[in-house]
Amino acid sequence: MDMQEQEQGNEDLRYRPVLSFVRRSGRLDARLQRAWDAYGEKYLLDANAGPGSLGVRENVTIDDDFVQRVWGNQNPLIVEIGSGQGENIVAAAEEHPEFNYLALEVYDPGVAHTMLLAGKRGLDNIRIAQVNAPRLFDHMSQGVVSEVWTFFPDPWPKMKHHKRRIVQDELAGQIWNSLRDGGLWRIATDIEDYALHVHEVMDGRQDFENTGTVTVSLPTEHVGKGNADGAALLPHADFSESERFDGRVLTNFEKKGIAAGRVIHDLTYRKR
Repeated sequence: MDMQEQEQGNEDLRYRPVLSFVRRSGRLDARLQRAWDAYGEKYLLDANAGPGSLGVRENVTIDDDFVQRVWGNQNPLIVEIGSGQGENIVAAAEEHPEFNYLALEVYDPGVAHTMLLAGKRGLDNIRIAQVNAPRLFDHMSQGVVSEVWTFFPDPWPKMKHHKRRIVQDELAGQIWNSLRDGGLWRIATDIEDYALHVHEVMDGRQDFENTGTVTVSLPTEHVGKGNADGAALLPHADFSESERFDGRVLTNFEKKGIAAGRVIHDLTYRKR
């Protein structure tokens, strides 16, 4: 390898994005495979850079024309980052046909289960993209999205892994660009340290307004897996958060968090 090639290789490594997930190879059971076969063509966006890739093709642009082609209308678009099994976004799409919904999910079983739920209900206002969310927001035109939802993202509890959390300055900038004026980014977590992380990333930004009216007390120092039990002894400060978003269904995941005694933190940020 000559010096130029080595420098190029170092450049590629330097700008390689930090992934907020681990790509697991989970096989689909027979029921989910049938759902994929039956509904994949209808619900799965053809946007990937290639087979097995979570990147986005260079020629894909998510703009008003794209929404018209895919959904057949110009209804407001709501994007959920990390839609999991699809319980929340499918329920929202069924209750609110006046909105378009885009579920972003990287794991095959979650994608297939979302297809299954949507297909059973015969929904036409939901689509799924199996891509890395920040890469898709790279392809979004300014003002094309009404709201972005990020509910119970992977907490990455170890201190050394906090940099992998999906809520970061770079993504905040991408989401700001994609949102219409006054558009919202709704975030929910049942991990106290993640709530602190969100406040640190978002509250100081001049391009978003924290709309919360509920005062909560949080530790002002971070904890990780193994020392979280000591959080109560750390210095605390008051932060503004939101009432529970009534557009979010109570999923099995959230029920487990409540049963374990964890507090649910809802945070809402409006584009200035």
